[in-house]
Amino acid sequence: MTASRCFCALAFLAAGACTGTGPKPLPEDDLEGKPWEVQRTSLPPYPRDGSLFSVYVSSTRPFAFFVDPGSVSVRQDGIVRYTLVARSLSGAVNVSYEGIRCETYQTRTYAFGRSDGTWVQARSQQWTSYSQYQTDQHLVLADDFFCTARGAKTAEEVVQAIARGNRFR
Repeated sequence: MTASRCFCALAFLAAGACTGTGPKPLPEDDLEGKPWEVQRTSLPPYPRDGSLFSVYVSSTRPFAFFVDPGSVSVRQDGIVRYTLVARSLSGAVNVSYEGIRCETYQTRTYAFGRSDGTWVQARSQQWTSYSQYQTDQHLVLADDFFCTARGAKTAEEVVQAIARGNRFR
C-alpha cells in the first residue's frame, strides 16, 4: 500500500469515527455464550408435519425444505430464528433450529432435532456467511421471506411471506 493510499484510508476511518458514520456494531445475539441449559429453554417446541410451510429452493437441490411458522421469532437483536426441516428424496429428515442475521448475510445453527422429538445443541454455533451469489436455503429464506433492505421483517411478516410462498423462483 502506498503512503498516499494509507493516509487516505486512515483519514476515511478517522472521519467516520468523528462523525459517527462508521460501521454499525452487530446486534448482540441473546443466546450467544450462554450455557446449553439456558439456550434449551429458548428453543421452540419440536415441529409437527401438519404445521409446516413448504419453501421452494431449487430444482437442483436434493431436499425439500419446510419452515415451522410457530417457531419464527424476531427479537430485539434483529435475528430471525426459525425451525427448518429438510427432507431428502429418499425420505431422510433433518431438523434444525437456526438464525439468520439479515444485516450481514450470516446464519447460525443453534440446535438439531432428534428423531425422538428432542433438541441437541449444535457443536459449532459460529456465525457463518452465505453468499448472495449462491442458491441455498439460507439465501432463499433471507431474500424471499426474512429480510428487507433495512434488516429483518417482523415475525408476523415472515410467517405471512412463507404462507404466500415464493412463487417467483
